[in-house]
Amino acid sequence: MYRLEAIYLYPVKSLGGIALQEAHLERRGLSYDRRWMLVDEQGRFVSQREHPALARLGTALQGRMLRIFEKEVPSRFVDLALEPPIGALEKRTVQVWGDYCQACVYPPEVNAWFSDYLHARVQLVFMPDNTIRRADGRYTPDTTPLSFADGFPYLLIGQASLEDLNRRLVQPVPMSRFRPNLVFSGGWPYEEDSWREFWIGEARFLAVKLCARCAVVSTDQETGIRHAEPLQTLATYRRQGNRIFFGQNALWTGERSDFIHVGLQLTKER
Repeated sequence: MYRLEAIYLYPVKSLGGIALQEAHLERRGLSYDRRWMLVDEQGRFVSQREHPALARLGTALQGRMLRIFEKEVPSRFVDLALEPPIGALEKRTVQVWGDYCQACVYPPEVNAWFSDYLHARVQLVFMPDNTIRRADGRYTPDTTPLSFADGFPYLLIGQASLEDLNRRLVQPVPMSRFRPNLVFSGGWPYEEDSWREFWIGEARFLAVKLCARCAVVSTDQETGIRHAEPLQTLATYRRQGNRIFFGQNALWTGERSDFIHVGLQLTKER
């Protein structure tokens, strides 16, 4: 038997996540997942790849507000409405990998908070509902919408996979290193690699592509310090060609239930 053990939401791309007990599903990802993002002066996305200090920024839901705060000094924070005033915000084109799409830009006082923290000029942007960005059509239906996530709406990882990795490491790492949306228990290590279709409760998902990992998994999500592990160990047994895989990308088909909660049963055959 498989069980949904954890749900994680990442409102701002590359910032800290939020553990949820329940969540609303949308085709582009969990509600509010990666709908905010930092961009540089050229409009290109900013992430932990080049700014590992972003790991030290946490997020929290407080009523209808999103709080972004420094984990080491929580009194340093900025609060944003979960439903931004779209009509009052400037629009600009932003870039996520090879994709370009429209986003709403926050005012200078908000951008200054992030720029001061990173010591680099950045802007915070939001993806409104009418912005269209599509997931990779080589692996998903052409109509699959996407947030500011790297490539796919959902990331699934089995707890057994992390436990197997940690048995190979001198210093175990937490699941937060891999930034999944959905964590399940039961089954064998890396069993999710071969899944093609699965249900969480009544919600139907399609597994579409293994997740290629980068230096972010070697970044401590509390301190922002980058280490050799666990990427170094993963490379010894999870490499395919020039890529290292851990976790399964997925999409919700939009069928049946649009609501999930921790404790639901996962099934892969019906």
